[in-house]
This record gives sequence, structure tokens and C-alpha cells, in this order.
Amino acid sequence: MATSATQRSYRAPCPGCGAPVEFKSAQSTHAVCGYCQSTVVRSGEVLTRLGKMAELFDDHSPLQLMASGRIQLDGKDLPFTLIGRLQYKGDAGVWTEWAAFLQDGTLATLGEDNGAYVFTRPIDPGRVMPEAARWSIGSTTAINGKPYSVAYAGQAQLISAQGELPRLPPLGQPFDMVELRSADGEVVSIDYGHQPPSVERGKSVLLEDLQLTGLKEESAKDEQGRQFNCPHCGAPVQVQLASSKSVTCGSCASIISLDSGVGGDLRSAEQDEPVRPIIPLGSTGQLQGVQWQVVGFQHRMGVAPGQDDDETEHFGWSEYLLYNQKRGFAFLVDSEEGWSLVRPTTGAPQLAASGRSATYLGTTYQLKYSYEAETTYVLGEFYWQVERGQKTSNRDFESSKGLLAMEQSPSEITWSAGDKLASDTVVKAFNLGDKKDVLQRDDPGPFVAQSGLGCGTIILVAVIIIILLIILSNCSGSAGSGYRSSGGSFGGYSSGGGHK
Repeated sequence: MATSATQRSYRAPCPGCGAPVEFKSAQSTHAVCGYCQSTVVRSGEVLTRLGKMAELFDDHSPLQLMASGRIQLDGKDLPFTLIGRLQYKGDAGVWTEWAAFLQDGTLATLGEDNGAYVFTRPIDPGRVMPEAARWSIGSTTAINGKPYSVAYAGQAQLISAQGELPRLPPLGQPFDMVELRSADGEVVSIDYGHQPPSVERGKSVLLEDLQLTGLKEESAKDEQGRQFNCPHCGAPVQVQLASSKSVTCGSCASIISLDSGVGGDLRSAEQDEPVRPIIPLGSTGQLQGVQWQVVGFQHRMGVAPGQDDDETEHFGWSEYLLYNQKRGFAFLVDSEEGWSLVRPTTGAPQLAASGRSATYLGTTYQLKYSYEAETTYVLGEFYWQVERGQKTSNRDFESSKGLLAMEQSPSEITWSAGDKLASDTVVKAFNLGDKKDVLQRDDPGPFVAQSGLGCGTIILVAVIIIILLIILSNCSGSAGSGYRSSGGSFGGYSSGGGHK
């Protein structure tokens, strides 16, 4: 375990059962007894029992107490140990925050949500934080002179805790949380469960970069208790991921809400007009060096203004929700323009005042499409509360380096970034050679005139393009028939708010 020569640990018997309760950090005020689950508060050399902590929600994380690693902070390589665990529930689902004890004696937070990780440290924001109700989604603010945009504003509540803790909001009592994102990928979390609000800042990290040791040998879930009967048709339904908030019945395709957990009140919504995924749920494939599993599928429709004022364009696309234990979730998007692989970003790209471009990590992306999107059909499991009819306002941007997408709902703005994929890449990744023709899409690439290209070649290409445009115009059909090959949402809906 990471220790410091100036740090003195403290151990005392639990007031509830007498088992030893240890405080490794002088900044920790609370702890949960590992034997009787008593919540104790430290006041000097005295421990006082506050009550009993609820059981942990089994999120099957690879992390556990006393796991240790290393983090680069301010140019220093600092060892740390995970000494505490807080589990929260909000509008977006359940997530975990680990208390990380650094070698220099300070505490930090390793936020974990659906396989994504953010490492943050407390900061002095340099000013008094406004009331939570004054934050508005999409607005900009400054923390210590650095601009941020408001990505999420909502409520959360503590549902369980474990180990040694620097803070402990009242169990089960909702409090406000606000998340700010910067253009360079920083996250600022404002927790109104304390007065004054606590403020932490950090960036996303990958588990492999933290050089962690002491992880669970097997983080696969226990299937016991994760099966139930569909409330609509009675068929057995199996939940594959512990973090799922929605699942569809394999027999009747009803959408079942898991908001109260398996064994709680289950609500279902019938679906008709089934859209079958080309890539079967449960399939595994390697894309961009990561082994992904297909856990969910959704079909979405977009509506955008047409070329004339009285016209609208309607178009559809599909999104496969992919999961990897250490990388979290990604979206494999299938549209008429081709395939793309995208993930929600940690940072918030900077949107131009005109809305016609966005800058992210030094690259400027130009607006390609702006439209309203609606989810029309879903299958599988989802880490957010998915339902038919969910609507968002979308903008898709593109550059020579990749894709960027923004989705906005009343309480959240989500950005996603990624790259286009060749059809053959998708075929090989999921070993679907027998479906090669079905998976084939147009794989357009930017035309770049090289120095050795002659004028005759350029003229020939221009003539071919003109002929193709004429053919396409004759085949476009009536107005609003979806003749535009929309890329759809590059990122897909992601309820990644209210947490790190």
C-alpha cells in the first residue's frame, strides 16, 4: 500500500461489533465497518456509530479496496491506494466513486461509471459556487480563469458505501450535482451534498495506464438472481450486465425497465414493427485493437429541414451498443453513408457562436447535419433508461481526422467522437463473411489531388461525378423520401451525466 513517512494511521474498535476500524488518511472522517456494516464517524480519537450502511450494489467492477496503482499528476508519478468506495444513484443510473489515498497524504477520487474512469482531485474554485438551480445546460462558465461548459445538472443520492471515506452525504437523501467539461477533456464535478459545495477537477484515464495491482481475479457477475419473467408475456428474461437500466424480452420484444432492480417493480412497453439487427446480439469482434461484445441495438429516425422551406427529410440508421470490461461502452453506427465507431467524450468540444463548427482537442470539425432524432426500436440491454420515442436534438460534424456529434436533451448535452470504418473491417471483426453483401456500405474517402495527377484525369473524374449526380437526382423520388444518405447520430444517446 502507498504510505507516507509523515502520515500516521489510526485504528480503533468499531462501536457496533468491536472489530478494528482503521483510518489511513487524516482527511477521512467516516468509515464503514467491514464486519457489521456500521457507519462510524471519527472525532479525534473517538469513533461514534451513526447507523448501518446499506448493502453494496454489485456492479462487478474489477476494482476493489486496497488495490493500488500509479497516476501522473502535475508532472509527478504518485502511487495511490483505493481505501473507500461510494455508490451513487441518479437520473443516469448507478455509478461508483473510489477514495484514492495518494503517497503525499492527500485524497483523490477515481470515478467509475459503465467502464469509464475519471481521476479527480479537490480544488479551490477561486469563487463562491452559485446555487445549483442557476446552472443551465450548454451555458459557459470559468473556473480559475479556464472556460467550461455545463454538461449536466441533476440530482443524485448515496445508496451505499464501503471502507474509509473523506465525506459521507446522508444515505438516500437527494442532492444536486453539476458537471462541467472543458475543450481539452477536463471534468469539473460540483457536489452540493455539502456546504459549501465540494469541487473536484480531473481527466479520464484508462485502467491499464494506472498500473493497477490487487484487482479482482474474476469480475464476471453472478447470474443468480439476474433472471425474471417478462411482465408482459411471462417468458424468462436474462440480464447480462449488472449496470443495465433497460432490457428487452427475447420473446415479445417488450422494453422492460430495471430502474428498481431485478426483483423490484418491473414495467414493460410493447414494441411492434421489429427491425432485426444484422449483427446478432452477443457477437464479439475486435475493432481498433479492442475486443467488443454487442449488448444492445437501437434503430433511430431523423427529421431535418429539406431543400425547400416546406419540405422535410426523413432518414433512419442503426446503432449497436458495444461493451468491453475495461473500456466501457462504444457505439457501432450503421447508416447509408457507411459504418462508424464512436465513444462519448470526456471533454466538451467548443461550439462556434454560429453553430457551424466545433473544435475538439485542437481539431476543427465542420457541421454536416442538424436534425431531430427519435428512437424507434430497441433490443438487448442498455446502461441508460431507454424507451421508444426518446427524442434529442442532434448535430453531426466532420473533419479529415474523424467524426464529432452533439446530442442535447432537456437535462444533458452529450458529445461523441470517432472514426469511419470500412465495411470489410466490420465483416472481418465479427466474422460475418456470409453476410458480406448485406453489410456492404458505401465507403467514401476524401478525394485528394496529388502532384502527379494530370489535367485529363481531373476532367475525367469531374465528368463521372456529374453523371452520378444526374443519376442520383433522377432516382431521388419525391420530397422527403430520405434521398440524403444521412450519417445519423455518430454517437448515439448516452446518459453519461451526473457523474464522472
